[in-house]
Amino acid sequence: MGRMKDITIDLVSFELGELDDAETLDLFATLIKSGMAWSLQGTYGRTARRLIDAGLITEDGEVVYSLDFEELAA
Repeated sequence: MGRMKDITIDLVSFELGELDDAETLDLFATLIKSGMAWSLQGTYGRTARRLIDAGLITEDGEVVYSLDFEELAA
């Protein structure tokens, strides 16, 4: 139960915009590794796919490159 509680706290923090870029990448890496990214609401799967397509996280959920998300939006 401990790890699930941590993920839940991270998801709420993400929803509230309280995670920095590195924390967000770590969260999505965990969601991708566990498969949860694809079973949560669509926003999570779409964000996971964008991070994978941008080369920031691998298909297996490994963080490849830490980049400021503002650069992605540009």
